[in-house]
Amino acid sequence: MHRRHLLFAAAASAGLPAARPAMAQWAPERPIRLIVGFAAGGSTDVTARQVGQAMAERLGQPVVVENRPGAGGNIAAEAAARSAPDGHTIFLATSGTLMANRFLYRSLPFDPDRDFLPISLVSIVPNLIVVHPDVPARSLAELIAHARANPGRVHYGSGGPGTTLHLAAAMLSARAGIELVHVPYRGGAPAATDLVSGKIQMIASPTMEVLAQVRAGALRPIAVTTLQRSPLLPEIPAVAETLPGFEVVLWNGLLAPAGTPAAAIARLSAEAQAALRSEALRTRIIEQGSVPMPMTPEEFAAFLRAEAPKFENIVRVSGARLD
Repeated sequence: MHRRHLLFAAAASAGLPAARPAMAQWAPERPIRLIVGFAAGGSTDVTARQVGQAMAERLGQPVVVENRPGAGGNIAAEAAARSAPDGHTIFLATSGTLMANRFLYRSLPFDPDRDFLPISLVSIVPNLIVVHPDVPARSLAELIAHARANPGRVHYGSGGPGTTLHLAAAMLSARAGIELVHVPYRGGAPAATDLVSGKIQMIASPTMEVLAQVRAGALRPIAVTTLQRSPLLPEIPAVAETLPGFEVVLWNGLLAPAGTPAAAIARLSAEAQAALRSEALRTRIIEQGSVPMPMTPEEFAAFLRAEAPKFENIVRVSGARLD
């Protein structure tokens, strides 16, 4: 299914009850460690903490978030891949870490296909291009014109090399034929902070990380990076309305180290799906501008297989390389 339809199909069906698979009885014996590749306060971290809390209530054990920021999520992925495969370590991966990085880096300290087992997709997160109010642009066309007239003077922040924040702006630069300067941070939240203060001029951020500043008038929204406009901000155009076919979005998904018992994967997936279908968690995720996307391990595996060629094309078009 094309992602533009996937987004709205997910929103429509998210409230349906989850089918609980048959499984051997597995239960965690101690707190579960949830590794996150980005700094506290960013959208990935917030999502991890919300999902972890909801899963903990169902599993009867705390889910403790461990932030391992840096290298576009590679540090966290390596730590997760090398963890004991006993069901007590899980990893909230992003599309940047699990998909884009395989095409950005010559080599990785983990194998994105062999070192993990899928648990469930969590959410799809549209990015919102925002600028500091001092930037003389109120539309994407005006932003492109401004950058073209000031080559190398528009600096954009990201949550690190290879993140969708990086790729969205790099692809915009390539598609529009403009020169934007990348300033990597250890997460989206510190990038947004520097944007508000005027240290950088632009970010293509997960909506949640800039929504409050946009509503307060501290940042100016330009466009969303999904093919269609966001249901949360329907007045903001999509980049694709100016650059046809443009689409770069973030997604989050839960995985476990390869070798984790099937019974543990089944239980973790069932509880993640149930949590994501609960009204309380669904509402929080949607209010942050994202779309909850619970999946079985088999559905998530098929989703991952389909994503790889999409991100190979995004990296190729963006021209981004990290080694």
